[in-house]
Amino acid sequence: MLDLVKQETERIESRFLEPACGTGNFLIEILRRKLNIVANRYRKSQIEFERYAVLAVSSIYGIDILEDNIEACRKRLFELFEAGYKKLYKENIKEECLDSIKFILSRNIIWGDALTLKTVDDKHEPIVFSEWSSVNGKMIKRRDFTYGNLLEAESSKVPGGLFEDVYESDPAFLPTPIKEFPLVHFLRISHVE
Repeated sequence: MLDLVKQETERIESRFLEPACGTGNFLIEILRRKLNIVANRYRKSQIEFERYAVLAVSSIYGIDILEDNIEACRKRLFELFEAGYKKLYKENIKEECLDSIKFILSRNIIWGDALTLKTVDDKHEPIVFSEWSSVNGKMIKRRDFTYGNLLEAESSKVPGGLFEDVYESDPAFLPTPIKEFPLVHFLRISHVE
């Protein structure tokens, strides 16, 4: 299945969402491919490897209705990154990098219901995803969006679909973030909430 979108899996910043991610089998393979690209291109510079690995992890999104699946998925994705990181840099790994990866996974792998667009915890709030964009090299810009708003924006872009008139009149419709965060160094992502 991934071979159908092979070119996208090889683009570090290309985003993937699995709306029923389970324990992460599909997401693990996407991340494995992305991290292989990062290692092949940037292994000679630890800081560059870390930067692009953070971007690779930040491009992976998942939703599942079962809390234990979400915990397992986050753990597996983190362990995949951590194993490759330790293999390359042994005793030189940075806790800040590991913390950034954990934080991103906590924001991107969500315990929720992709059909109702809400979390399935006691609060039943709208699912919120964070977009992570690289700015000026080592800085990251985080913007939060509701899942429903992202779906609405995507459906309005479908020519010939239900929202074709919106597409024709406003092809540049962009979702509006519910919150924007200040720029932060990619190794300090977990310090801004």
